[in-house]
Amino acid sequence: MPHPRNSALRHLTKQLLQQYHKEVRPVHNWGEPTTVYLDLFVHAVLDVVWYDEFLSWNSSMFDEIREISLPLNTIWTPDIVINEFMDTERSPDLPYVYVNSSGTIKNFKPIQVVSACSLQTYAFPFDIQNCSLTFNSILHTVEDIDLGFLRNREDVKHDKKAFLNDGEWELLSVSSTYNVLQSSAGDFAQIQFNVVIRRRPLAYVVSLLIPSIFLMLMDLGSFYLPPNCRARIIFKTSVLVGYTVFRVNMANEVPRSAGNTSLIGVFFTVCMAFLVLSLSKSVLLVKFLHNGQCSGWEQPLLCLQRDADADESRVDPRAQCAGVTESPIYQEHQAQPGTLKEVWFQLQSINNYLHTQDQMDKQEVAWLALLYRFDQLLFRSYLTMLGLYTVTLCSLWVLWSGL
Repeated sequence: MPHPRNSALRHLTKQLLQQYHKEVRPVHNWGEPTTVYLDLFVHAVLDVVWYDEFLSWNSSMFDEIREISLPLNTIWTPDIVINEFMDTERSPDLPYVYVNSSGTIKNFKPIQVVSACSLQTYAFPFDIQNCSLTFNSILHTVEDIDLGFLRNREDVKHDKKAFLNDGEWELLSVSSTYNVLQSSAGDFAQIQFNVVIRRRPLAYVVSLLIPSIFLMLMDLGSFYLPPNCRARIIFKTSVLVGYTVFRVNMANEVPRSAGNTSLIGVFFTVCMAFLVLSLSKSVLLVKFLHNGQCSGWEQPLLCLQRDADADESRVDPRAQCAGVTESPIYQEHQAQPGTLKEVWFQLQSINNYLHTQDQMDKQEVAWLALLYRFDQLLFRSYLTMLGLYTVTLCSLWVLWSGL
């Protein structure tokens, strides 16, 4: 076997890097830009390709070697960054790049991107997100470094074979655009990839939407209880506790966005407002009827007490003193006027009580009629809200399925 010092690969590497300066942009004519070709696979490898005019050779002079690997820290590399980075770049350390005989350098670099993306959570869990990744050079203008697409844009847009299917998100497309960013520092080449993904909603339908509809149906069932029934207050309070617990659990599931809120959150809040309004109305009604009944019972009792006191005060002291000498017939004649007055006062008390009770009954009937109408209005509003909620969710699901 030949000595390692005489191998063509070693000789080629030595010749390429012997007088190579990685600090200098690899062009013979400084007026020509270095074009960096970008390619993107969602959850795959970011391909960065450019031509280095100082790293080309004639393969026939080196045992037909057409491609070699060189250390990345020994050659010039473009300063291409992603503008949407929100965290430090997380990528495995790959110390080598591929260089072919024409001077084409291939840097296959997997990157974990934590980027800023404006979430549109209005249609959650049937939401579609569009996140952009913008590549450009920091220092070099378009006269020095230009950008281009390594593959056809349509191939990039519909390439889904490398996407990691984690069960929650589905890749729809990766569209791309090229433009020149003009600024006071110069014109910079820029390539933007728009990653469009949509959420798979089945898990959220089972854990959020269906339980929320069940809670709303239970609250609707409470409207069939009488408005003045205390059991209705207990039932609605239990439903309100269920709403609160469900709301806390939902806050951990729904993504938060400062710009908008989810439709399910809006409907849930409106239904809670209807529930609180109906519960408050029932509490006020029971309190009003309870106060009316207490005042109605206390009034005849007070009247009877006054009559009894009056009877005792109407006894003549002289009659008590002369009771021993007077005959029983005289006492009987003296007692008859007091007995008639007592009966008359009792009849007046009963009449007043019945009159008051009749007024209270009429007032209670009027309040109950008013509250029954208010209950019907709440019930119809609640039913309309639930129907609108269901139709909206079904429409969003149909639109989601049609994409």
